[in-house]
Amino acid sequence: MDECIPTPDDPPAPEAALYGAVVPHAGWVCSGRITGHALKALADRTDPETVVLIGAVHSIRGRRAALYDRGAWETPLGEIAVDETLADLISEEEGEIDRDREAHSAEHSLEVQVPFIQRLFPNAKILPIMVPPSDVSGQIGGAIGRKIAAADVRVIIVGTSDLTHYGPSYRMTSQGAGQEGLDWAKNVNDRSMIDRILAMDAEGIVSEAAQHRNACGSGAIASTIAACRALGARRAVLLEHRTSQETLKGMLPEPVADAVGYAGIVFCS
Repeated sequence: MDECIPTPDDPPAPEAALYGAVVPHAGWVCSGRITGHALKALADRTDPETVVLIGAVHSIRGRRAALYDRGAWETPLGEIAVDETLADLISEEEGEIDRDREAHSAEHSLEVQVPFIQRLFPNAKILPIMVPPSDVSGQIGGAIGRKIAAADVRVIIVGTSDLTHYGPSYRMTSQGAGQEGLDWAKNVNDRSMIDRILAMDAEGIVSEAAQHRNACGSGAIASTIAACRALGARRAVLLEHRTSQETLKGMLPEPVADAVGYAGIVFCS
């Protein structure tokens, strides 16, 4: 990616900085290309010491974030260290962030990002943080961003969420159970969330998802936007938006009745 914004009426400055991204966390066959696209865009312009991973929460939790603060994560590519120094710094934030490694044991949204990080940022550490959707999700991200900015360390923020889960399997067929409904899920419902992200509206993300069911990781999105804003990001750029149905319909013998939306969005100066 050579440019940081897709609209020709607002060309990017050549020196535009990238601060982070929102990427999906589904099976790689459906969402891996989008994740790779966004993270490669970051890798082309950044050299972080640490990638702060802000994850969706698929289990029932309260409103407090869960910080994985010690040790390393292991994938088939080997181990990647957790940034314990940055963990100590961020955990000083009172009230909404817990040191809670156990909370990560049953959550997949961040672990599927790690091989991309190992491949594209081979010298980086990670700092995994799960942020559930709540009225303080954006505040948590803002606090994380301010701590990082004050520490003057090279960090990028990678948050993760999928978009609308539409179809009979997801008990969402408000616009019909066929192609018309799937098109609505992508072009209307997903787009409503994407537009919020492009507006960098951290404060409106959680309520948007609660009303329209168009993100499974709204807390992570809100926190990522707020953290990137605190680091200096001023705009968001949609790199790619696609659904699982669009990918799978050419692979499977039967029509696909369900779809999940995926978007890769980066935050820049």
